[in-house]
Amino acid sequence: MRTGSEPRTARSALRARFWLSLWGLVWALFGTAAFAIAGRTGWAIACGVLLLIVTIDLTVVLRHIHQGPHYQPGPDIPPYRPPDERS
Repeated sequence: MRTGSEPRTARSALRARFWLSLWGLVWALFGTAAFAIAGRTGWAIACGVLLLIVTIDLTVVLRHIHQGPHYQPGPDIPPYRPPDERS
């Protein structure tokens, strides 16, 4: 069911974000370790910063998933009502 307010009340595909964040976490960890072993400190720091960002995103996604159907609705939950326009 569409309400016409989807751009403002869109829901995120949290399971997809979870798996993409997990994939990024693995590669950032691998990159950090590989560049540190190879002696490329600049690239190791860059991968370490990316690792931190991915970890924060994964934490936020997991928090939203654990908060239940408000953030991870099923097909039986209707879309959010558009917010009232108040001047």
